[in-house]
Amino acid sequence: MTWDIDKLDLEAYLARIGHDGPLAPTYETLRALHLAHVRSIPFENLDAVLGRGIAIDLGSIQDKLVTGGRGGYCHEQNLLFAAALERLGFALTRHLARIRLGRGHLPRSHATLTVEADGRTWLADVGFGGEGLVVPIAFEDGATARSGPWEWRLGRDGDFRVLHAGPVELYAFRPDEPHYPSDFEVANFYVANSPRSPFVHHVLVQRTTADARVRAEDLAAGPAVGTAAELAEGLRERLGIEITEEDARELLPRLRAGRAD
Repeated sequence: MTWDIDKLDLEAYLARIGHDGPLAPTYETLRALHLAHVRSIPFENLDAVLGRGIAIDLGSIQDKLVTGGRGGYCHEQNLLFAAALERLGFALTRHLARIRLGRGHLPRSHATLTVEADGRTWLADVGFGGEGLVVPIAFEDGATARSGPWEWRLGRDGDFRVLHAGPVELYAFRPDEPHYPSDFEVANFYVANSPRSPFVHHVLVQRTTADARVRAEDLAAGPAVGTAAELAEGLRERLGIEITEEDARELLPRLRAGRAD
């Protein structure tokens, strides 16, 4: 596996996220692209739940997230975003981070980015889901960022940099630890296939708007989703994800089971 950024259809990607503004490699461009991406491409793990695994070569990511009407999770989202940024002239580094969320020492499974712009380094992450970043945050101790009702802070724990959302530690990583395409391939395989990964057991779908996080369980909680056809329609209309009715039929009991856990 290589990054293969030349395979990206940059014009199609920009159309997918609805960005028609400046493209110079500045912080303002980075922020605008980050915000547009998060609001346009939903977070989701449906292929992992359906037992199909997740491919993270750029061609597969592009077919799914850019032209296929689907969302994705961190490896798909951030590797796509990284390719677009590099094509636009940004210098960046891809990192693997350890999810925290009060769960102890978890494996390095989350993909995130640091990006250079306007003489500073920024943490950029369009693929965390949950309470993840909506805009970049300066990669500096104690830095904060706000967007809508959300606020984030970057802290330190020994050699680790830690991203917080309010009082919650989201993830931590060592910025000087190099990671290669093969490292992402191994981490992604674990997340998408291991029976110990929550991503293979629970339906996780989220769309971020200017002031809210809309999630799949919100659909299952309402009376409008009782059949596979209604789930497929709800995912399309409210969460921006195109799936077949056949897939929705398999996902519906999993979604209901998740609400009962």
